[in-house]
Amino acid sequence: MAEIRPSVQRFIEYLRIKTVQPAPDYASCTRFLEGQAREIGLGFQAHEYVAGKPVVVLTWEGTSPEEPSIILNSHTDVVPVFEEFWTHPPFEAARVPTEEGDGDFRIIARGSQDMKIVGHCYLEAVRRLQSEGVRLRRTLHLVYVPDEEIGGEDGMARFVESAEFAQLNAGFALDEGMANPGDSVRVFYGERAPCWVRFVAHGNTGHGSQFIENTAAEKLLPIVNWAMDFRRQQLETLRTPKDDGTARTLGDVTSANLTVLAAGVQHNVVPESASACVDIRMTPELDYAAFKRQLEALAAEHGAVAEFVQFWPDSTMTPTDASNPFWTAFEQALGAMRIPIFTEIFPAATDSRYLRRAGVPALGVTPLRNAPILLHDHNEFVKESEFLAGIAFYASVITAVANV
Repeated sequence: MAEIRPSVQRFIEYLRIKTVQPAPDYASCTRFLEGQAREIGLGFQAHEYVAGKPVVVLTWEGTSPEEPSIILNSHTDVVPVFEEFWTHPPFEAARVPTEEGDGDFRIIARGSQDMKIVGHCYLEAVRRLQSEGVRLRRTLHLVYVPDEEIGGEDGMARFVESAEFAQLNAGFALDEGMANPGDSVRVFYGERAPCWVRFVAHGNTGHGSQFIENTAAEKLLPIVNWAMDFRRQQLETLRTPKDDGTARTLGDVTSANLTVLAAGVQHNVVPESASACVDIRMTPELDYAAFKRQLEALAAEHGAVAEFVQFWPDSTMTPTDASNPFWTAFEQALGAMRIPIFTEIFPAATDSRYLRRAGVPALGVTPLRNAPILLHDHNEFVKESEFLAGIAFYASVITAVANV
């Protein structure tokens, strides 16, 4: 087998750290990052806003440190695995020759796409730039946060509220995106917001043989019907091309799925209560406050209540035009590499939402093109050539945005 490049070996070492939910090994991850900082010559800080859940910040000071800085964000945790479905142990980071016999390798590991490739490409890009004697105008902060995969409440959410975050004086951020089976790099300038609502109705109870009136089920049924009608309308919108003839993406619409129905104690008893949980992901084009009021009014109209298990109120998007000099620099860097860009709304949630709400323009990018989408899937992998290309990608992008 071909000799492993040092950068690839370091990536494999990072992938082997079991930062898997629900009990991530953040201590080992922090030690690894501290060692990388020491080797490269970066400042190192670890902040715990919740015990055992460190936010790690590695800093490369620029020539104009008074200017707003650049954040390169990534999360260190990964989602659980079902090992019986993997061809190799998910934390072995096996390096397996590709089936094409082209001299490339698959690196098979949980977190290889989501999103340790991004976090480690940051490190290797900085290592490369420093070895070339490059100096950047703006200070870089490589930020490694915990718990993104479970909502980020104990990670980025707390970090952006801290004095340490304020001291970074951040002006722009890069975060995770998603692989693209096509030729473009997908760039996410906003994301859909979660609205998890539980509709609860109470009514009369009695024997199942009787025509009981004003029951919980009667109240809940029209609400469920509304949710399913709304879902059908949004699906139809998704399938309808935009005015310019291009296809819509999932981020352009608001999805709704009925995920939990609950009622009853036994077959012959009319239940006193009934509930329905709906997972709604709101496109940022929607007026979130008005939509929430609509759901509350829907529930009240039918004698029920709407309980919001999760509701994200902010719909801030990052400008992708000449008004944003960081976007211009980013776009020019990809143009110079002849990499096409496809801009869109992220269909789910990432830590970028916390950054945008804090006033930091953020773009979500994962430089995987012509690659399958494997985040959270069995046998997640990246090709070694993709990782190496990612280092070059970030070296160019970092140089561009940090010299704005």
